[in-house]
Amino acid sequence: MPRQILHQGEKNWYVLHTYSGYEENVKRNLEQRIESMDMIDKIFQVLVPTENKIKIKGGKRQIVREKIFPGYVLVQMIVDDASWYVVRNTPNVTGFIGSGTLPIPLSENEIKELQRRMGVKEPKYKINVSVGTPVKITDGPFKEIEGRVSDVDEARGKIKVMVQMFGRETPVELDFLQVKKI
Repeated sequence: MPRQILHQGEKNWYVLHTYSGYEENVKRNLEQRIESMDMIDKIFQVLVPTENKIKIKGGKRQIVREKIFPGYVLVQMIVDDASWYVVRNTPNVTGFIGSGTLPIPLSENEIKELQRRMGVKEPKYKINVSVGTPVKITDGPFKEIEGRVSDVDEARGKIKVMVQMFGRETPVELDFLQVKKI
């Protein structure tokens, strides 16, 4: 018995739930299935949403790509029984996000916000400390030492922390990711 599908004939973005860690695998498999099953006129784009994040690795700041929604893949398609079947039966796809078996499309605003997040080349510094804030150093040669923020340079993502060394206060310049508020 054929299922009734909402938004039939409309091109929309839908969210697929996948096994975590298999998002790229699902994207690759689905793109191959679209071609081999001649669904290019019904399934248009497959997307694993990622964004740039700043991380400290080995004491150095690096920009890394991270998944915005681990365990989820976006697909732009016209939903009908055939396209639903192709997507739903792709290996490692556990289902569509929606009510019951009916997929619910994302809104235009949700898609625009995701595209904005994905398009940001250089991540913004989110410095959540100000001058006078007590902090604990979490990385580098001064790890585990506590101090107070004496200067914040948002443009460079750096802060100066006054720490007690050899009986006096000494300024230490750190990346803002190397400290946490106490």
